[in-house]
Amino acid sequence: MGMRGAPPTMASPTLSPDSSSQEALSAPTCSPTSDSENLSPDELELLAKLEEQNRLLEADSKSMRSMNGSRRNSGSSLVSSSSASSNLSHLEEDTWILWGRIANEWEEWRRRKEKLLKELIRKGIPHHFRAIVWQLLCSATDMPVKNQYSELLKMSSPCEKLIRRDIARTYPEHEFFKGQDSLGQEVLFNVMKAYSLVDREVGYCQGSAFIVGLLLMQMPEEEAFCVFVRLMQEYRLRELFKPSMAELGLCIYQFEYMLQEQLPDLNTHFRSQSFHTSMYASSWFLTLFLTTFPLPVATRVFDIFMYEGLEIVFRVGLALLQVNQAELMQLDMEGMSQYFQRVIPHQFDSCPDKLVLKAYQVKYNPKKMKRLEKEYAAMKSKEMEEQIEIKRLRTENRLLKQRIETLEKGQVTRAQEAEENYVIKRELAVVRQQCSSAAEDLQKAQSTIRQLQEQQVGVGLLGVPGGPAMENGSRAVRDCLGSSEPAGWG
Repeated sequence: MGMRGAPPTMASPTLSPDSSSQEALSAPTCSPTSDSENLSPDELELLAKLEEQNRLLEADSKSMRSMNGSRRNSGSSLVSSSSASSNLSHLEEDTWILWGRIANEWEEWRRRKEKLLKELIRKGIPHHFRAIVWQLLCSATDMPVKNQYSELLKMSSPCEKLIRRDIARTYPEHEFFKGQDSLGQEVLFNVMKAYSLVDREVGYCQGSAFIVGLLLMQMPEEEAFCVFVRLMQEYRLRELFKPSMAELGLCIYQFEYMLQEQLPDLNTHFRSQSFHTSMYASSWFLTLFLTTFPLPVATRVFDIFMYEGLEIVFRVGLALLQVNQAELMQLDMEGMSQYFQRVIPHQFDSCPDKLVLKAYQVKYNPKKMKRLEKEYAAMKSKEMEEQIEIKRLRTENRLLKQRIETLEKGQVTRAQEAEENYVIKRELAVVRQQCSSAAEDLQKAQSTIRQLQEQQVGVGLLGVPGGPAMENGSRAVRDCLGSSEPAGWG
C-alpha cells in the first residue's frame, strides 16, 4: 500500500486526466476467474467491487447525459449527480488501492497473476500510475544507459538540424510542446538527440518523436530516454525505424493478409481504387496511432502495446476497417483518404472501451503471423537475388556497350588509316615511277659516258689531248644528258 497517496513526482506536465478514472476500469468487463486461485480474498472482493462500480458509473453517466440533454434541474437529477460523484470517488480510491498493490508487488503479479494483469492493462492503466507501470512493463527501471544520458547531451549529433525541424510539428496543440522555447520541445530534442548518438545506424526517424513525446508527458526525460531505448530494442521499433524500413514492409504485408482473409470485399474495393495499405496504415505502425487518435484514446492503445507489443496495432487497425466497411465501400480513393483523416480518428473519443472490445474480437493468429514473416523474408531474399542478377546484367550490358563503342571507334580509325595508306601508296607509286625513270635516264647517261670515254681514248690515240675533238665529244655528252645530267657532272 506504499504507493497510495500523492502520485509520483514528474518533471514534465502529464496528459489531462479528463477521463483517466473512467478509462481505468470502464473497459469491457473481464472475468478474473482464470487467476482466481492466485488472488487473496481481499483482492477478489476488491475486483468484484470495481466491476460493480464500473456498472454504476456507466449507468450514472447515461443518466447525467440525459439530464444535460433535457436541461432539467430536478431533485432526482441532483441526487443522481451526487451519486455519480460519490461512486466516482470510491472508484478512484479502489483503483489507487489495486494499482498501488500491483506496482509494489510487481514481480509477484508478473509471475503468478499474468492473465489478470493483462486484463487490467486492457481496461487502462490509471493516469498517475502510467510512468512507473510503463517502466516496469518494459524493464527500464534500472538501465545502465541512464548514466550516459547527461554525457550524451554534451555531444554533437549529425541529426540535430533534422530533429529541430521536426519537433515543432510534434503535438503542436499540446500545451507542453507549444512554442519554440517550450520545455517540452527542449526535452524532446534532448531525448531524440541522445538516442541518435546511442544508435547511429537508426539515428533519427520522423515519427519516433511522437512516441518520445508521449513518454515525456508521463515521466522525466532521463526515464523517457530509457523507456524509448528499451522499446526500440525489444518491441520491433528499431527495425521499423531503420533507414530500409524493412519491418514496416513486413507489417504491411501481414496486415494485407489479415484484410484479405477477414474483409475480402473491402480488400477488393481498395484494390479497385488503387488505395494501397501503406497509404493509411503506415502511420499506425510507425506512431502506434498517436497521430491518428486523440491522446486519451491513443494512450489506451499504448498501454496495451507496452504489454502485448505490435499485436494491438494489427487488432485496432482491422477493427477500424470492420466498423467502417460499409461506408468505405461507397467511396472512391479521394473520399476514403478524407474519411481516414476526418471521421475515423474521432469515432471512439467518448468510448475507447468499445475500440478495445472490438479489437479483441478480431481474429489474430500468432502462428500464421510467424509463417507470414518467414514467407515475406523468403520473398525479399528472392527479390534481393533478382536485384543482384539485374544489377549484374546491367553491368554486363554497360560493358558491352562500351566495347561496341570502342569497336565502332576502332572501325572509323581503321577506315581513316586505310584511306591514308591508299594515298601514301599512290604517292609512293608515283615516286617509284619517277625513280624508275630517273634510273633509266641515269643508266643511259652512264652508257653514253662510257661511249664517250671510249671515243676519247680513241681520239687521244689520233690527236692531241684536249684538242678540238675532245671538246666536241664532251659537248655531245652534255647535249645527250640534257636535264638528266647527274649532279656534279660538269
